Amino acid sequence: MKAHLTRRYIFSASHRLHNDGMSEAENRTVYGKCNNPHGHGHNYALQVTVSGQVDPKTGMICNLVDLDEAVQREIIERFDHQNLNVRAEFKSVVPTTENLSEVIFNILKQSFKAAHLEKVRLEETMMNSFEYAGGAELRI
Repeated sequence: MKAHLTRRYIFSASHRLHNDGMSEAENRTVYGKCNNPHGHGHNYALQVTVSGQVDPKTGMICNLVDLDEAVQREIIERFDHQNLNVRAEFKSVVPTTENLSEVIFNILKQSFKAAHLEKVRLEETMMNSFEYAGGAELRI
Protein backbone atom coordinates (compact mmCIF):
# COMPACT_ATOMS: atom_id res chain seq x y z
CA MET A 1 0.00 0.00 0.00
CA LYS A 2 1.36 3.42 -0.98
CA ALA A 3 0.61 6.34 1.30
CA HIS A 4 1.51 10.01 1.65
CA LEU A 5 2.79 11.73 4.77
CA THR A 6 2.86 15.50 5.24
CA ARG A 7 4.81 17.00 8.12
CA ARG A 8 4.80 20.70 9.12
CA TYR A 9 7.77 22.78 10.30
CA ILE A 10 8.17 26.45 11.23
CA PHE A 11 11.12 28.77 10.68
CA SER A 12 11.68 32.52 10.47
CA ALA A 13 13.80 34.34 7.91
CA SER A 14 14.15 37.75 6.34
CA HIS A 15 14.70 38.85 2.77
CA ARG A 16 14.59 41.78 0.41
CA LEU A 17 13.09 41.22 -3.00
CA HIS A 18 15.49 43.00 -5.32
CA ASN A 19 16.94 42.18 -8.71
CA ASP A 20 20.29 43.86 -9.40
CA GLY A 21 19.56 43.60 -13.12
CA MET A 22 16.66 46.03 -12.80
CA SER A 23 16.63 49.73 -11.96
CA GLU A 24 15.58 50.96 -8.52
CA ALA A 25 12.31 52.18 -10.04
CA GLU A 26 11.62 48.82 -11.68
CA ASN A 27 12.35 47.01 -8.42
CA ARG A 28 9.95 49.27 -6.52
CA THR A 29 7.27 48.72 -9.17
CA VAL A 30 7.68 44.94 -9.32
CA TYR A 31 8.29 44.16 -5.64
CA GLY A 32 6.53 47.08 -3.90
CA LYS A 33 7.01 47.18 -0.13
CA CYS A 34 8.94 43.90 -0.32
CA ASN A 35 11.78 45.91 -1.92
CA ASN A 36 12.38 47.78 1.34
CA PRO A 37 16.18 48.30 1.54
CA HIS A 38 16.14 47.05 5.15
CA GLY A 39 14.28 43.88 4.20
CA HIS A 40 11.41 42.25 6.02
CA GLY A 41 10.75 38.90 7.65
CA HIS A 42 8.32 36.02 7.62
CA ASN A 43 7.40 33.17 9.89
CA TYR A 44 7.37 30.45 7.24
CA ALA A 45 5.32 27.27 7.63
CA LEU A 46 6.92 24.48 5.63
CA GLN A 47 5.00 21.34 4.74
CA VAL A 48 7.02 18.42 3.44
CA THR A 49 5.11 15.61 1.73
CA VAL A 50 6.74 12.23 1.21
CA SER A 51 5.30 9.00 -0.13
CA GLY A 52 6.13 5.35 -0.19
CA GLN A 53 5.04 1.85 0.55
CA VAL A 54 3.81 1.27 4.07
CA ASP A 55 6.25 -1.08 5.76
CA PRO A 56 4.18 -4.05 6.99
CA LYS A 57 6.45 -4.41 10.04
CA THR A 58 6.35 -0.78 11.25
CA GLY A 59 3.12 0.38 9.60
CA MET A 60 4.91 3.55 8.46
CA ILE A 61 6.18 5.07 5.21
CA CYS A 62 9.29 6.27 7.00
CA ASN A 63 10.44 6.99 10.50
CA LEU A 64 9.24 10.48 11.51
CA VAL A 65 12.40 10.95 13.56
CA ASP A 66 14.51 10.52 10.40
CA LEU A 67 12.39 13.03 8.48
CA ASP A 68 12.42 15.53 11.36
CA GLU A 69 16.20 15.23 11.73
CA ALA A 70 16.76 15.75 7.99
CA VAL A 71 14.54 18.84 7.87
CA GLN A 72 16.10 20.25 11.04
CA ARG A 73 19.65 19.68 9.82
CA GLU A 74 19.23 20.64 6.17
CA ILE A 75 16.55 23.34 6.24
CA ILE A 76 15.85 24.79 9.70
CA GLU A 77 19.49 25.11 10.78
CA ARG A 78 20.37 26.58 7.37
CA PHE A 79 17.59 29.17 7.02
CA ASP A 80 16.06 29.89 10.45
CA HIS A 81 16.72 33.47 11.60
CA GLN A 82 18.81 34.16 8.50
CA ASN A 83 18.81 36.91 5.91
CA LEU A 84 18.15 34.91 2.76
CA ASN A 85 19.81 37.55 0.57
CA VAL A 86 23.24 36.75 1.98
CA ARG A 87 22.90 32.97 1.72
CA ALA A 88 24.93 31.24 -1.00
CA GLU A 89 21.72 29.67 -2.32
CA PHE A 90 20.52 33.12 -3.39
CA LYS A 91 23.68 34.73 -4.77
CA SER A 92 22.21 34.81 -8.29
CA VAL A 93 18.50 34.27 -7.54
CA VAL A 94 16.00 36.66 -5.97
CA PRO A 95 14.93 35.07 -2.66
CA THR A 96 11.22 34.97 -3.43
CA THR A 97 9.20 32.31 -1.68
CA GLU A 98 8.78 30.59 -5.03
CA ASN A 99 12.57 30.29 -5.33
CA LEU A 100 12.94 29.32 -1.67
CA SER A 101 10.44 26.49 -2.24
CA GLU A 102 12.53 25.18 -5.12
CA VAL A 103 15.76 25.41 -3.12
CA ILE A 104 14.22 23.57 -0.16
CA PHE A 105 12.83 20.84 -2.41
CA ASN A 106 16.18 20.28 -4.10
CA ILE A 107 18.08 20.20 -0.79
CA LEU A 108 15.68 17.64 0.65
CA LYS A 109 15.67 15.61 -2.57
CA GLN A 110 19.44 15.19 -2.18
CA SER A 111 19.53 14.61 1.56
CA PHE A 112 16.44 12.55 2.45
CA LYS A 113 16.31 9.12 0.86
CA ALA A 114 14.10 7.17 3.30
CA ALA A 115 10.93 7.97 1.28
CA HIS A 116 10.05 9.63 -2.01
CA LEU A 117 9.85 13.42 -1.73
CA GLU A 118 6.58 14.42 -3.40
CA LYS A 119 6.50 18.17 -2.80
CA VAL A 120 7.10 21.02 -0.43
CA ARG A 121 4.56 23.70 0.40
CA LEU A 122 5.76 26.95 1.91
CA GLU A 123 3.34 29.37 3.55
CA GLU A 124 4.74 32.89 3.56
CA THR A 125 1.65 34.58 4.97
CA MET A 126 -1.95 33.61 5.68
CA MET A 127 -2.70 34.71 2.12
CA ASN A 128 0.33 33.33 0.22
CA SER A 129 1.61 29.80 -0.10
CA PHE A 130 3.71 28.13 -2.77
CA GLU A 131 4.19 24.50 -3.73
CA TYR A 132 7.06 22.93 -5.60
CA ALA A 133 7.23 19.32 -6.72
CA GLY A 134 10.39 19.29 -8.81
CA GLY A 135 10.74 19.21 -12.53
CA ALA A 136 12.93 22.27 -13.09
CA GLU A 137 16.67 22.62 -13.03
CA LEU A 138 18.14 24.20 -9.95
CA ARG A 139 19.09 27.72 -11.03
CA ILE A 140 21.81 28.42 -8.49
